[in-house]
Parts: sequence; structure tokens; C-alpha cells
Amino acid sequence: MTVMRYPPIAEHGLIGDLQTCALVSSEGVLDWFCSPRFDSPSIFAALLDHARGGHFAITADAPGTGDDRSDAADDGSGGKAGIVTRQLYLADTAVLITRFLTAEGVGEVVDFMPVHEPHTATDRHQVVRFLRVVRGTVRFTLECRPRFDYGRAPHELALDGATARFDGPGITAHLQAVGPVPLEADGQDVRATVTLNAGERAAVLLTVGDARQEAPPPAGPAGLLEQFAAVRRFWHGWIGRCSYRGRWQQMVNRSAITLKLLTYAPTGAPIAAATMGLPEQEGGERNWDYRYAWIRDASLSVRAMRDLGLTEEANAFRSWLGQRLQDGRAPNGEPLQIMYRVDGDPYLTEEVLDHLEGWRASAPVRAGNGAADQLQLDIYGEAVYALVQTGQVTDVVGYDAWQRSAAVLDWLCENWDRPDEGIWETRGGRKDFTYSRLMCWVAFDRGIRQATALARPADLARWTASRDAIMDQIMTRGWSEERRAFVQHHGSTVLDASLLLMPLVGFISPKDPRWLSTLDAMDGELVSDSLVYRYDPAASPDGLQGSEGTFSLCSFLYVYALARAGRLEQARYAFDKMLTYANHVGLFAEEIGPTGEQLGNFPQAFTHIALITAALALDTELDRAASRP
Repeated sequence: MTVMRYPPIAEHGLIGDLQTCALVSSEGVLDWFCSPRFDSPSIFAALLDHARGGHFAITADAPGTGDDRSDAADDGSGGKAGIVTRQLYLADTAVLITRFLTAEGVGEVVDFMPVHEPHTATDRHQVVRFLRVVRGTVRFTLECRPRFDYGRAPHELALDGATARFDGPGITAHLQAVGPVPLEADGQDVRATVTLNAGERAAVLLTVGDARQEAPPPAGPAGLLEQFAAVRRFWHGWIGRCSYRGRWQQMVNRSAITLKLLTYAPTGAPIAAATMGLPEQEGGERNWDYRYAWIRDASLSVRAMRDLGLTEEANAFRSWLGQRLQDGRAPNGEPLQIMYRVDGDPYLTEEVLDHLEGWRASAPVRAGNGAADQLQLDIYGEAVYALVQTGQVTDVVGYDAWQRSAAVLDWLCENWDRPDEGIWETRGGRKDFTYSRLMCWVAFDRGIRQATALARPADLARWTASRDAIMDQIMTRGWSEERRAFVQHHGSTVLDASLLLMPLVGFISPKDPRWLSTLDAMDGELVSDSLVYRYDPAASPDGLQGSEGTFSLCSFLYVYALARAGRLEQARYAFDKMLTYANHVGLFAEEIGPTGEQLGNFPQAFTHIALITAALALDTELDRAASRP
């Protein structure tokens, strides 16, 4: 079958093994996979360059045709060239099924990555792809074209019967066929064609490891079925610990599983998104690498997981965060930096991969992230917030860790009133961002509470003075009488949707007159049909060219704010509309474009965190309203 050169960002499902992950398009093409970790160089990256990136495709051929992995237009039926495709997850798992419906039969490709416990870091990772036919006859075509190191490194093929070995620099991939899948060399790549009838199955296993590793022992059909059963047991067991039983359980469970898939289990560090280089505007330059652990994103993930009863993940991140404090000053000289690699490495040198054309010519493609050394003072509030949200600090990290946390707050007393780059990591210069002040207030407020509750040594008088000074500053310089709203930074009249977190962190009552006035102002300027822009780049230049879509994180936080403000009808309508922008398997990217398309890196953890937060708040407020006379 013919497939799209660059499928829409949303036309993908996610699979993973809690150390790395892969994207599979709704046409059966695995077009994004890095190994051995999320932040490792890619092996398949056709999502960023159709010709050079590499792919692992299993597609079905329309009756009476051959196969052709070339550009194609949609035939209007939801498929290509006489084939209708559908994609879904097995309920409450990360097992992805791509279905091919033709006039002669119905075939399926079942994709998953085995999850091994205990979660120790390993270089060996495996993608399992089952082929099966449930009706009639289907002919499948397989192409495996790895391109190591973002497509920069050559490889050599060694084909021996049912096993193909791809040798790259310091890395090897083995492709093993189980059943009637005759592998054939195609240059240094592999292809195969297999026809299956109803009830017949086959499989291919891709195992990636370092250059010294041999192919795993051949897996028979029984062994593969046990792997399939084991991965289902793992995911059913994990999501079974989730305490949420509200109105939107399917979407909340899918969001929780997505957050789990985006967490590096050996250290407990969540990454911001599975991909790099996917643009905020088609053809634009706002293309960043999100495969790292942001203090901000991860800390809010802790709250979402804890609220779902998933405390193991929250405690794992707390330990990871405590280790970052124990490591001492970051390379930029601050106690923490805004993001790290999943193993805690602070060096994320940004490079432009100018040999890759980018998704639909959206260049440049960047690996690494140059914003890592920015000053963003809000992270200290989020770090302390995470420690408090996961319970008593001394439960796990003890007195020494408290001393390190207290030292950070002592440092913050001298540094909170500095201009910084802000939450959105703009490259237009430092400003006195209101959100940064807000989260510094959170740092002191939660630190004071913990010191008091645990009777720990702390300079409470100094912390209290700093906390109160920040509140006074926000209420005077962060407030615009002209707009009757809290604004993005001192001296401006620009609105900023990051301030939707104000009531969530307890800085202001969700029904305070100032807050309701701010909410009204945002509704009139940042909200478009329930979708929320984070700010207006034209009113507050951020140093970058081009525009962006609405920010899905902010759209869900808007639902939260409406619900807590008692505007339940508006909140529920906005939430229900937001859910219609999810893709076919319940996943969200970072942004939504003007015609409803998903934009930015995918799937985005922040969006799914905010979805959970909004669902929990809306459920609570709807239940309260229903219980009133």
C-alpha cells in the first residue's frame, strides 16, 4: 500500500518499555525510535526526514496491487489505495493494534515492547510486531531500513535465513522472523512479503543492543504469546492501582499510561515528550528537543500521579530530584538547572541536524536543548512543591536532604527578585516574569509549612519575609489596573496563561475578585473557542519567528480554573470540546493548530498532566454541585 510521506503528527500511537519508546503511524510505519534511552540518537526517524531518517514498516497491500512506499493522497475512506486502516490500544495497556481492512480480508499488526522488571538500565530493547489475519486473506509487506545516529552513520547488513543483523557504530540491531516471513536483502536493508489467511500468524522481533551483543535465542510462537500475555499483565496490574473512578476514566487512564511510558524507570525521571523537532507551526523554526526531564513538568506530574493514587512514581521522582540537589551546583552556577538528561547529566548541548529536512520541511531540526542553562526561577517553587506533594520530606530523603533543601531556600532569599527567561523559555531576553515570582512564593510557602510541621531547623523569619515580599510585589507590580488582571511581567499589559496555576498552588482563592477579573480578561483575549493561547507573541516578542497554535496545557488549566471558580457549565463544555482534539488513541501533542491539527512534540506529558488535573477538579466540583439541595 502507499503511505503518506509525512503523516499528520496525531496519526501515531506510542509504545514503550519505560526506558525508551517508539511511534507507530496509523499506517503501520514505525517512524520514530531511539535506543537505548529516550534521549539517545535515533535509529528510525522518518518522522523528521522521509528519505534519510529510516523506518520499519509493516503495511498491507490492496488486492491486485503491489506495494509502494511512496507519496500518496488520502482516498477519502480513511485509508490508502483501497485499504482502510484503523488503530487502537488494547484497553488499559500500551499494546497498539493497527488494523488493515481490504476487500479480501482483515489483517492486524500488534505492536508492543516487553517491560522487564526490576527496572535496571539496559542497552538491550526489543520491539515485537505480530502479524495476524482475522478474516479472508491479506498480503503484508515489511521494510526495515534503520538509519543510525539520526541518519548520519552507515551500517552493514548480514542476513542469515530468518535473522538479519544491522551493524552500526557501537550499536547492533537484530531482526528475527517467526513464521512464514522470508527476509530478503535490499541493499543494506531488508524487506519481505508474506501472505496470511484467516487464523494464521507471523511475527518479527527487532532487538537493539550494543555492538557486542548477539541475537537473542529464537523465539517460538509459544514464547511470543507468553511475552504478549506478560506485557498485558504488567499494564493491567499497573493501571489497576489507579484510584480514579470518575466520569472520564478512559481518558484519564490513557493519560496516566502515557505519563508512565514517558518516565525513565531506572531513575524515575519523566521526560517532557517522546520526540524532538516536531514544529509548533508547519514549516516554522519553533522546533525543540523535548526528550529530557524538566524540573517543572516532572514536578507537576508528581501531583497528577499522586492524585491518582500512583505514589510509587511520585516517590521515584522525589529521589531523583533529591540526587540533583545532592550533586551540588549545576554548570550554570545555580542550585538547579531547568532540565537534565534522564540519568541526571546536566549537559544537553544543542546541535542543528541540517542533513534532516524536518517534518514537512520544518527546519531546523535540533538535538539537545540550548535552554538548559537559562535562568528560570520558577523551578525552585516546583521542586519544593514536588517534595511536599509526595509526602513528608523526611520519609525518604532524611535530615541531610532537608538541609540541602533549606540551603536552596536560603539561596532563593537572595535571588528571587532577579529577571529571568520565564516558564516559556523565550529567547528574547530576561524579564521580571510574574509566574516566576509566583512559584518562588510557592517555594517559601511550602518550605515554611514543612519546617514547621517537621520541627526542622530553618531561617523562618527570613523565609517568611521573602514570601510576603513576593506576594506584595505580585499584587502591585504583577497586577495591571488598566487590564484589571495579573499580567505576564512587570510593567506590561500582556496576559499569560501560565498564571492559570495561581489558584491551583494556593496563591489566591479561585473566587477572589482579582482572580475572576483575570479569568475574564483571559477569556476575552487568550481563549478561542475554549482553546487557550499561552500569550500573544506579537504583544510580547519572544525572539522567534513565526506563530504557534493554542497550548493544550493551558486549555486544560483553563478548565481547572473555571471549575474551581464555580463556572461548571462553561468548564464542562470546554473540557468536552478539548477531548475531541485527542487523536484516535487518546493522545495529545503540545499544541492545536487553527484547523484542529496537533502540533509540536508528541505525545506531550504536560498536556496529559493538565488533562488529569482538569478531570479531577471538574469531577469534584460537579459532585459537590449535585449534592447541594
